[in-house]
Amino acid sequence: MIDGLRLAVTTLTVLPVRGGRVDRPVAAVAMGLAPLVGALLGAALAALREGLLALGAPGLVAGGVTVAAGALLTRGLHLDGLADTVDALGSYRSGPAALEIMKKPDIGPFGVVALAAGVLVQAAALTAVTWWSLVIAWTTGRLAITLACRRGVPPARPEGLGAMVAGTVPVPVAWLAGVLVAAAAIPAVPGRPWQGPVAVAAAVVGVLVLLRHCVRRFGGVTGDVLGACVETAGTLAVITLSLR
Repeated sequence: MIDGLRLAVTTLTVLPVRGGRVDRPVAAVAMGLAPLVGALLGAALAALREGLLALGAPGLVAGGVTVAAGALLTRGLHLDGLADTVDALGSYRSGPAALEIMKKPDIGPFGVVALAAGVLVQAAALTAVTWWSLVIAWTTGRLAITLACRRGVPPARPEGLGAMVAGTVPVPVAWLAGVLVAAAAIPAVPGRPWQGPVAVAAAVVGVLVLLRHCVRRFGGVTGDVLGACVETAGTLAVITLSLR
């Protein structure tokens, strides 16, 4: 459990935590704990946004700085994964040819548009949500990792991060994590106890659709696909939480 928590923190954040054992059983624990790491990130970012608002920063400025800080705290890995995945999907290639596009260090036009749109939408949506909604959105983003790493979802390559973590999380654990996050989302929108769970459900559906498409096109998941799932889930959640 301790090694799994260390792996989750070192993989999903920039925190300098000393590493431990790394193998598939530890990866299963780490990917199962991903929503917890997301909640901790969300709490830190919520504190930052509330502090900026208290200092008089405009809502969009506070939202933009918060999104930027979130990227810094995660090394920008999820945004990079989103860009690479969208570039590969936009090429209309499949299998090894699509995976080769994902490995290239540059970003194509599809990836640039995905990054710009995602960051802009997240920053704008953060102007209209409560601090707990922000925590739930970041938690839901990391819930996507737990779902994407559940058993039955294959890796696209025999090596790399995707190969180590793919198919490690037991299906009941993955869905239990989803139920717990949805329950935690009930107070996210004051006066609308249904909106938080609906936001989590919308994010889960979006991730499952993306996963199915990526498995069909790439043959499985990669580290980039996991990053794309994080950004997709987080964005869908925060959009739904911002609706009035």
